[in-house]
Amino acid sequence: MCDPVPHREISFVLNLHLPSSNMASIATTLQFLTVPAVKKHTATVIFVHGLGDTGYGWQPVAGMFSKETSLGHVKWVLPHSPQSPVTANMCMVMPSWFDIKSFGFKDVEDEAGMLKSKASLTELIDAELAAGIPSNRIILGGFSQGAAMSLLTGLSFEKQLAGIVCLSGWVPIKDTLHKMLAPYAKRLPIFWGHGSNDPLVQPRLAEESVEFLKSIGILDAKPNELAGLSYNVYPGVGHSTNMQELEDLKGWIAKVIPEQS
Repeated sequence: MCDPVPHREISFVLNLHLPSSNMASIATTLQFLTVPAVKKHTATVIFVHGLGDTGYGWQPVAGMFSKETSLGHVKWVLPHSPQSPVTANMCMVMPSWFDIKSFGFKDVEDEAGMLKSKASLTELIDAELAAGIPSNRIILGGFSQGAAMSLLTGLSFEKQLAGIVCLSGWVPIKDTLHKMLAPYAKRLPIFWGHGSNDPLVQPRLAEESVEFLKSIGILDAKPNELAGLSYNVYPGVGHSTNMQELEDLKGWIAKVIPEQS
C-alpha cells in the first residue's frame, strides 16, 4: 500500500515526448524507438530513460550523435518503460522501470521490479545478437533510473558487452548484483557521468556506488585506457546532463565501438 508523500517534480534536461503510433516493434516485451545508423550498421547503443520519461526523451541526443562521422555506424535503441505506480510520487502512475519508495533511496528496494525490467532489457540485447551484432559491439546505458537498470543488466549479462553508460545513476540491489556479477565484468568499460549539484541522486550516493563496484573487483580505468570504470563529475550540473558530459560520452563511445572497415 502506498503512503501519500508530498509530490516532487523531477526535471530533466530533455523534453518528454509521447509515444506515437509508428513506434518500432519486434518480438520483445518492451516497445521502443529506433534511431538507425546512417552508415553500415555494425554497432548498437541501447539507452534506457529515467523515471517519468520515455525513449523519445533521448531521441535528440541519439540523433545528434548519429550525425557524427565517428558514430554513423551506430544504431540506437530507445526503449519505453511500462507505466506503474511510484510510491515516492504519491503512487502516481508514470513511466517507471521499478518502484521507488523514497527519493532518499534508503528504503527497501523493489528487487522484483528491477529483475523484471532486467529480463525485458536482456530481450533487447538478445534481439541485437539475433540480428547479427556481436555482444562486444553493443553498449547498454541509461539515465538515472535507467542508469541503475543498465548497471544491473550489463554487469550480469552472460556475454561480454562493449561497455556500460551510467548517467546520474547508482548501483541498485548491491548484494544481488554481486551474486550475479559476470566473470568479465571487472574489466568492462564503464562511463559514469554525474553532476556535482545533483539533488535527487546525490553525488554521495554515486560515490558510494562507485566504491562498492571497486570493492567487488571492478577496475578503475587508467588514463587513456578503456578497461574499467571511468567516473566523471560535472561541476554545477544537477539531475540532468550538459554538453560537456555529452561530448565526453561521444568520444568514449567512438573508442569503445569504433567504426569497422
